[in-house]
Amino acid sequence: MLRPLLLGCSFAALVLTVAPPARAATAPAIREARVDALLAHLRASPPQLRMFFAAMPKGADLHNHADGAVYAERFLQWAVADGDCIQPQTLTLVAPPCAVPGSVDLATFLANDAHRDAAIDAMSMRGFVPGPETGHDHFFATFDKFGLAGGAHPAEVLADATRQAAHDRVAELELMVTFGGPALERAVAGVPFDPNLTTLRAQLFAHGFAAAVTEARAQVAMLDRDRRVQLGCDGPAPEPGCRVEVRYLMQVIRALPPVTVFAQSMLGFELAHTEPRVVGLNLVAPEDGPVALRDYDLHMHMLDALAHLEPPANVTLHAGELALGLVPPPDLRFHIRHAVEIAHAKRIGHGVDVTEEDDAPGLLAEMARRHVLVEICLTSNDVILGVRGADHPLPTYLRYGVPVALATDDEGVSRIDLTHEFVRAETTYAFSYATLKGFARNSVTYGFEPGASLWDNAAAARPVAACATTPLGATPAPACAAFLARSDKARLQWQLEHDLAAFEDAELRHGPPVHT
Repeated sequence: MLRPLLLGCSFAALVLTVAPPARAATAPAIREARVDALLAHLRASPPQLRMFFAAMPKGADLHNHADGAVYAERFLQWAVADGDCIQPQTLTLVAPPCAVPGSVDLATFLANDAHRDAAIDAMSMRGFVPGPETGHDHFFATFDKFGLAGGAHPAEVLADATRQAAHDRVAELELMVTFGGPALERAVAGVPFDPNLTTLRAQLFAHGFAAAVTEARAQVAMLDRDRRVQLGCDGPAPEPGCRVEVRYLMQVIRALPPVTVFAQSMLGFELAHTEPRVVGLNLVAPEDGPVALRDYDLHMHMLDALAHLEPPANVTLHAGELALGLVPPPDLRFHIRHAVEIAHAKRIGHGVDVTEEDDAPGLLAEMARRHVLVEICLTSNDVILGVRGADHPLPTYLRYGVPVALATDDEGVSRIDLTHEFVRAETTYAFSYATLKGFARNSVTYGFEPGASLWDNAAAARPVAACATTPLGATPAPACAAFLARSDKARLQWQLEHDLAAFEDAELRHGPPVHT
């Protein structure tokens, strides 16, 4: 199993890493209360709030599309180096030698500052003002515009996303990537969709699906190796990104024909079982697309069938990334519930329309009872759906006890980072520090990193018995050390507690004076 530098070292080294720093604060509750008072003081100053959250350890980014994580400037840089062209009318990258009618040399085009600005704006949400084109349409159109450069530089894309995570004080990153190549295409070709999914699975294997799994595993290994090469992880001067625990989620494209969606979902289950770097799968593409709407319940039943036909796999689903007016009301009434109850989703991405669901209170109570985490992407929900502030269900989820974590979604397209999302959450809702700290804790607790959780009760941050007598993040007692040695997840959780305590101490030393 590939591990970053921290998790690859001996447990003795880990103990040294998390030895308690010198700190003036005594009880953690006192320290947390003082930080909460400091946060209230900073709330009136967004720049100071930005500095506060930039320094705060944030745990994991669980909802991050690799191809949307890169800023447009980087795509243009790679495309110029590749000698690519651009269509000035659509501002879409095209391959050389500029044979597409109307396309021109990209480097020449970008020499004009106005052209460069127009390309960046077209490939991101920078400066976007809704008009004839909606934020939803502009957002999803960006991927075709920069897709040529991203497809030619997959390792650089992954490395850039990892660099940004490290800069954002993110310890764990689950990147959504679509794996699969010619072998999967050959396995699907000529196989008609069969509603008997057991039969369909057998037909796909009869048409060479096993080779598709082998090919995809090699693809994962190559991409992750090349990502590490980009970061210099095995060289004399590894970048900070090498310390980020990177895992992958298989993206299944829900806009494709049913047999392809089923085959990609099968591949996700197979990879999650045979390739440790792939920890689950997710269905992606606009949830309001005509095929996604038409086949929504079919997709949920596919995942249910595979849960019985394949070894277990973690499922997180884009569900409820909808709003009233975008689709007819009936399409708002069941997506999240069916993702949870039929497709066995352990996490939900977005969940914006939850209050439009049939028996919304009952669904929220069920999600709390099942500990189904919601990956909240505030900026993405604003620019795509126009849902923001008091209209966003984030406070509703918290009121019902549903676990929540903040995430970026497509930080390059949206021109944000995870720090921005914490600042936005705080300036919008004036959350307590304990709530924001809970978001960070949840992101690691509900991440798909293997191993037992540190928490006996995650909501109360109550450790398991083996670690109950050791202050969180301090040098673990022998029983706790043995427990942490057996669990990648628990080690990340313990490290986060250490890092949060160190952050709190540093903020109290250097921040404005506060009184409690």
